[in-house]
Amino acid sequence: MKTTDTATTGVESHGTPGGSGPVVTKTLPAAPRKEPKKEGATLNVFSHGVLIIWAIMVVMPLLWAVMTSFKTDKAIFTSPWALPDKLHFENWSRAWTEAHMSDYFLNTILVVGGSLLGTLLLGSMAAYVLARFEFPGNRFIYFLFIGGMSFPIILALVPLFYVMQNMALLNTLHGLILVYIAYSLPFTVFFLTAFFRTLPTSVAEAAFVDGASHTRTFFQVMLPMAKPGLISVGIFNFLGQWNQYLLPTVLNTEPEKKVLSQGLVQLAVSQGYKGDWSGLFAGLVMAMLPVLAAYIIFQRQVVAGLTAGAVK
Repeated sequence: MKTTDTATTGVESHGTPGGSGPVVTKTLPAAPRKEPKKEGATLNVFSHGVLIIWAIMVVMPLLWAVMTSFKTDKAIFTSPWALPDKLHFENWSRAWTEAHMSDYFLNTILVVGGSLLGTLLLGSMAAYVLARFEFPGNRFIYFLFIGGMSFPIILALVPLFYVMQNMALLNTLHGLILVYIAYSLPFTVFFLTAFFRTLPTSVAEAAFVDGASHTRTFFQVMLPMAKPGLISVGIFNFLGQWNQYLLPTVLNTEPEKKVLSQGLVQLAVSQGYKGDWSGLFAGLVMAMLPVLAAYIIFQRQVVAGLTAGAVK
């Protein structure tokens, strides 16, 4: 009797003596497999728990501010955690008109919109040159921009005030736009320089072969490819410029030229005399909504821009 043991396949064959006759194949039972242990399960549970707690800590104050903006002043003090009996939209209209939030809102949109456009344009041009061209002083200029990120803006307030005064730019919106651009350029150049280095050079070389100039190659080829990076750095600059308080407080003292952050502080300070707490929360929610909307709309592009430079 001839027996062939195939332990690897789990099959056992039997034949008759002399190698003739029917062959009987017997399937052996497979060995039980051990399920792999879930590695890192405890760490995943801990990390998810921390994220949930953090989300609650961030979302709850926002929801409470929105809820409070629809209450009356009496309800805010008597039942601060209860839902409003009805939606008091007059709080929003009062803050928009009587507290001049509409004027502050318009000034903020003009300043932030102009400074954001100028920052992205100048920052992308400088970052493209620093990332794509080798020339004497390239690294020195790059490190100058990085040094600007570490310089505290509070130390430059006094000389900046006199420079703006000598140039007749105090209490003007265009002067504040120029200051915002200069304040945001170091981080923008630092971020976009690393991003432009990850873009393929073959596309730019093909454009040069086709006869495109450096300007046309930048605006029509490289800049569209850098769209995720532009959106990411644009959101960061938008958040910083929208919530900026120190620079406009020093450089803008006229009431009609104030921005939203100054208007909110003025509205909060006046509570000691008026007690319009419902209007204060309404104005606070007005200031938060554009920032939340911008991040919700562009959150995918922000994540894509942050991760695009990780892999070439």
